[in-house]
This record gives sequence, structure tokens and C-alpha cells, in this order.
Amino acid sequence: MKFYNRETELEALSKMRDLSFKEHSQMTVLTGRRRIGKTSLILESCKGTDTVYLFVNRGNEAALCKSFAETIVREFDIFVPEETSFARLFTFLMELGERKKYNLIIDEFQEFFYINKVVYSQIQDIWDRYRKKTNVNLIISGSVYTLMNRIFKEYKEPLYGRADSLMKLSPFSTNVIKDILKDYKSDYSNDDLLALYTFTGGVPKYIELFMNQGATDIETMVDFMIRSESPFLSEGNILLIQEFGRKYGNYFSILTAIANGKNTIPEIEEALGDTSVTGHLKRLEEDYELIKKKRPIFAKEGTQTVRYEISDMFLRFWFRYFIKYNDLIESQNLPLLADIIKKDYPTYSGLTLEMYFRQKMMESHEFRNIGSWWEGKKSTEQNEIDIVGIYADDKRALVGEVKRQRKNFKPELFNAKVEAIRKKALFKYEIETKCLTLDDM
Repeated sequence: MKFYNRETELEALSKMRDLSFKEHSQMTVLTGRRRIGKTSLILESCKGTDTVYLFVNRGNEAALCKSFAETIVREFDIFVPEETSFARLFTFLMELGERKKYNLIIDEFQEFFYINKVVYSQIQDIWDRYRKKTNVNLIISGSVYTLMNRIFKEYKEPLYGRADSLMKLSPFSTNVIKDILKDYKSDYSNDDLLALYTFTGGVPKYIELFMNQGATDIETMVDFMIRSESPFLSEGNILLIQEFGRKYGNYFSILTAIANGKNTIPEIEEALGDTSVTGHLKRLEEDYELIKKKRPIFAKEGTQTVRYEISDMFLRFWFRYFIKYNDLIESQNLPLLADIIKKDYPTYSGLTLEMYFRQKMMESHEFRNIGSWWEGKKSTEQNEIDIVGIYADDKRALVGEVKRQRKNFKPELFNAKVEAIRKKALFKYEIETKCLTLDDM
């Protein structure tokens, strides 16, 4: 798949490279979930300039340094001393920056935590001594969010404050997802687009896997995902077990409950056998950034009317189907799993369609606040509104109901809900109402 989008990120990386080469060395730290395209972005930004790319595999430090030395020799055709510690090799690379302007990429940087934690303080010392007299564009990348945050954002850590630029890569926007699908299927339907959004959330690697297989509609996407050799089946484990560590079971149970509609604390605790989950939810939200709170729009921070949702679209799907029906995966009854997903898709994609429209509204930059609205802890259909957007002028509000098909829209019921929110929350706003369907994507 060709390189798409990322103009803003490429411009930022280009500015850092120019500073590194014209003034002195700069350190950029790029984070983001696995498969989000960090390495592709970095390599694209370095095209046409001298570059050394080092990938940190967890293992023996001496063996890693030997591999790195071979990479440097291959790229620059220079003598590299045989080193068994990364600190000495990093010193050599910084000294090289006194006579050569180049990009130094260190990918999966958090893995040093398991190889040799002392490396971080060693790098800090070497960087502080050489950065002002060298021209190295140092780009550090990592996928384990909690560790990367700890390494660079906790003030007690040696590399705290050393990064000149901190970037977090996000999934593709809705418009980019459209562009990619159009390139591979010019006559795509909006249901094809919704399926691609539902299963990937805009994560580049997942989109690439589908496009390379010619999977451009709900049927072929599901069939590809549930093949016995499919990378999707174990993807959640690969993404999360390293983040959570040995206690991943509790987190998996909570995420599974949320993915299956248990989205309040009492519901989640009941699903886990009346186990207290407050601390786990706090860590999932603040440390791992895997879930987020939903409050009725305009509700105060401390309100008890809170629901939780999984913020990563792919993981939302993975926990809903691949964990819930893991027995079918283990028994290789994959055709049954495919059938379950396809039959449930109209209902499930109705929920993701709402998330699609919220994201599309956010990307438009027309709104200062976007959310939902409901009354009380136990919402009912009569007092819940899917989408409420407050325009930037703070004078107008958009109130929307989301349906896959317009024939399922009930105007009288919707108007009653609009009147309820008008009286209780939007009395000072001019209200615009919409029924948003597949046709509006």
C-alpha cells in the first residue's frame, strides 16, 4: 500500500531534521499503538538523507550491539569498533555526528527496559555531553505506551525533559479511510466504508492487510479475519499483554464486559462477580488510554452518570467477538464464528456508525463540544440522544439520531427527546436536528 496522509506529522519531522542539521542535535520521541504506522512515517520523513535505523529486539545486549554495528557499516561503509554495551556504541554514533549530519532512528526503544535499564541514564549522560556539538537527528519510537510515558514524562526518570519534540500518532481520519478504499474499490458502498472503519478504526496496518487481500466489503473482511492463519485472531494479545503484565486477566475481563455493553461500574462489577473495578478502570483510562468516560453533555466532572467505552475501535471489536468466542477459535470452528459476526453486524455496526459520525464532526473543527445526552443512571430509549454537538459560536447545537437506515427513524419519538433536551440542557441554543444514516457518511 502506498504512503497516505500524515502531512502534518511529516512537516513536524522535517522541521526537527532541519534544526538538527543546521544548529545541533535534536531528539524527537514518537509514540502510538502498534500497527499505527510509526516506522513507515519515520522512514518516509528521512528519505533522501543519510539514515541509520536500529530496531531494539528484546534479548542480549552484546548480540544487539553486534547487529547494530553491522547496520551502521552497511549504511555508512565505515569502521565501527566492536562494542558489547549500547552506551559505548551510542557514544560512537554521537561522535560520528561531529563530522556527519544524519538521522538516527531507534525503534521500540522501551525494550531497553527489559534488556538493561541502566541504558536510559547512560543515554542521558551521553546526549547531554554531545547534543550541542553534533548534528544528529535522533528519532526515538516506541509502542508500549505506559513505558514510553514513564521513560520520557516522569520527572524522576533520567530522560525526562530531554525530548525536543513529543509526538503521538493517531489512526487515519475518516477522509483518508475513504481515499484508500476508493483507490482499491472505486464503486465502494457506504456499508463497505463502515465495515472498514468498524474493523480497523483507521489503523494503517489493518487497512493495508485488508486491501492487499482484496477484502473490501463486510463478507470478505470477516472471512479474511477469521482464517486460521489470520493475524487478527491473536492481535489483541500481542497489543496488550506486554502493557498489562501478569495481571492482564482482570483487564481483559473488564474490557470484554465493556465491549459487550456492560458500561457502568455496577454492570461491570456484576459481570466480574461483584469484584471492585474502580482502580482498574482508572488505570485503563489514565495510564493505558484504552477506555474513556462518557458523560451526558454539560454534565459536571464529578457526576455519577458515567458510562465507559473502549476508545480503540479494533480492540472494541476484538473483545466483543474474538475473546467472547475464544472457544470457537480454539476448536477451529471458525465458520461458526464468521456466521455469528456477519449476523450480528447490522446491530454492531449501528453502534460504530455513531462513533464514525462523532469522529467526522470532530475532524470538521466546526464544534467546540461533541457528546451524547441521557437522563439518569439507567437510560431508556425515550430519554437518550445519540449525538449532541455544540457549534464553535456557542449559539447553535446539532441534535442527531443515528440509524443505519432512514426507514428505522421515528420522527415523533425523536422530536419528544429533542424537546426534553431543549428544556433541560439546550434552552439557550438554536437547535438543528438531523437523522444521520449510512447515506450521510
